[in-house]
Amino acid sequence: MSYKAENIKVLEGLEAVRKRPGMYIGSTSIRGLHHLVYEIVDNSVDEALAGYCNNIQVNILPDNIIEIRDNGRGIPVDLHPKHNKSALEIIMTVLHAGGKFEKSGYKVSGGLHGVGASVVNALSEWCEVESRRDGGVFYQKYFRGKPVEPVKKIGDCYEETGTTVRFKADYEIFETLEYEFDTLKSRLKELAYLNKGLSITITDSRKDKEKSEYLKFEGGIVDFLSEITKEEKKIIENIIYIEGTKDDVVVEVSFVYTEKQRENAYSFVNNINTHEGGTHLSGFKTALTRVINDVAREQGYIKEKDGKFQGTDVREGITCIVSVKVPEPQFEGQTKTKLGNSEVTGVVSSIVFDYLKMYLDDHPNDTKNIVERILLSKKAREAAKKARELVLRKNALEVGSLPGKLADCSSKKSEECEVYIVEGDSAGGSAKQGRDRRFQAILPLRGKILNVEKAGIHKILENNEIRALITAIGTNIGDDFDIEKLRYSKIIIMTDADVDGAHIRTLLLTFFYRYLPELIENGNIFIAQPPLYKISKGKSIVYAYSDKQLNDILKTFDEGTRYNLQRYKGLGEMNPEQLWETTMDPDTRTLLKVTLESATEADRLFSVLMGDKVEPRREFIEEHAEYVRNLDI
Repeated sequence: MSYKAENIKVLEGLEAVRKRPGMYIGSTSIRGLHHLVYEIVDNSVDEALAGYCNNIQVNILPDNIIEIRDNGRGIPVDLHPKHNKSALEIIMTVLHAGGKFEKSGYKVSGGLHGVGASVVNALSEWCEVESRRDGGVFYQKYFRGKPVEPVKKIGDCYEETGTTVRFKADYEIFETLEYEFDTLKSRLKELAYLNKGLSITITDSRKDKEKSEYLKFEGGIVDFLSEITKEEKKIIENIIYIEGTKDDVVVEVSFVYTEKQRENAYSFVNNINTHEGGTHLSGFKTALTRVINDVAREQGYIKEKDGKFQGTDVREGITCIVSVKVPEPQFEGQTKTKLGNSEVTGVVSSIVFDYLKMYLDDHPNDTKNIVERILLSKKAREAAKKARELVLRKNALEVGSLPGKLADCSSKKSEECEVYIVEGDSAGGSAKQGRDRRFQAILPLRGKILNVEKAGIHKILENNEIRALITAIGTNIGDDFDIEKLRYSKIIIMTDADVDGAHIRTLLLTFFYRYLPELIENGNIFIAQPPLYKISKGKSIVYAYSDKQLNDILKTFDEGTRYNLQRYKGLGEMNPEQLWETTMDPDTRTLLKVTLESATEADRLFSVLMGDKVEPRREFIEEHAEYVRNLDI
């Protein structure tokens, strides 16, 4: 087969976006659909960061049309000297075109690559933009990314400026066009917290879904932290808030100590959630450890012979938010999940150190409570280290000694291997017989694993089922975590479709979220979808995975048709062939990937639903009673 220049296809303009949408918005699922809204909203927030906008309105209109309106400067409409087209048309139709590459347009910006508006336009069935500036209202409409007509003035507007974007996502591109109000609200609420004083309104105007919410937080990330920790018992009375600017980097930090046994750190750069942290978070951690050690020694809480507190001691029980605005952020990777600017470490560290030293000197009670808490953490760490060494001596977490109950696969290539975590020996037996031994491993668990939300690390390491799980996966946990040692690219939770199965699944998800969150972020955790029903009609057998699907199947039967219906109570009721065909065969099975939309909301929900306090759990159940179907009370 010849391979010449004529075989090379050059995708013109926005055609590349429509051909490979996943490269630009992650996926064409509901997640990608919501991403369209975030791209346009981020442009409005960038106007707010520049000091020109304080109000953003997001409206889900009937037929799932999105309208986003702001009171910023409006998109420029004058002709671009080089391209001889309106700047508005260029921004909406050309990739990597925008005012964010030159400092004169935007000092600080979240949308760095200039693809936001043009990508949304490319992936919309239609899109229209109104720009209010220079005393007029200027308008252009597009069909699948291409202008229907030139930019034209459609009215006068002397009182206000701003931009309105309306679009309808393209049914040819997306798996669904149905927006979820709560998903959008969660991200918009985060943006309102991160930009104090900015008001964002989200409205749902669809029939039978009408509602509206106004989001504005004068306290900014202090209000944000109050929301995150409202269910926690705190050991200091007030949230500590630090703010400062140095070398054009704006730094905001809020933190508080709780009675929890772990640290929770949330970090943002120009409103982008940096899940993997980076230099801004390192700067905060460095300063915190230095200040606490200095103050504890000065005030006589620790002597020279006691040595220093380690960073892990100082941060145990802390929940913090570190938000920085950086003129030219350098992110590690296109996903923007880790900040790389080395100069930011020193900036954050210096601002935090100076303020916190002064604060702790002026608040002796807070200092006493924090240092006493850290002394307990230090003792617990030393005790846990001894316990861990004992465990490691027994090879409990060493990959070299895999758990006896694990039926491993023959392949050693992690990228093609998968492990099914199943409940009990009955389901484990069927799964072991039905699997493809070449690439599928089975790990049966006995009963319900420990609820890690209520246990310390030493208790977790003593639990046989959790130790078997950690060992089988291979990455270890905590400071010893190493993604390179992951033994299976897919970790699949396969439990019965009943209340007990749901509980075991929730306990496993709690463990993964608290101790192996990297695997969720990396897309390695899945939930199997076994069928609920088997419908036999003569020699033909079909399976239904939900009540709706069952009803749809039964509607296709002629009146008087004889059939046999079996409701599966557990996986153990299926023979190996049925389990393979319905739940384990890669060609026919359905797997749900576990993803994380909002780390802060996930953290709050795990605390509410799996934590010690009964009252918040009761309130949650009462509030969401209409959605609750099965409760194991």
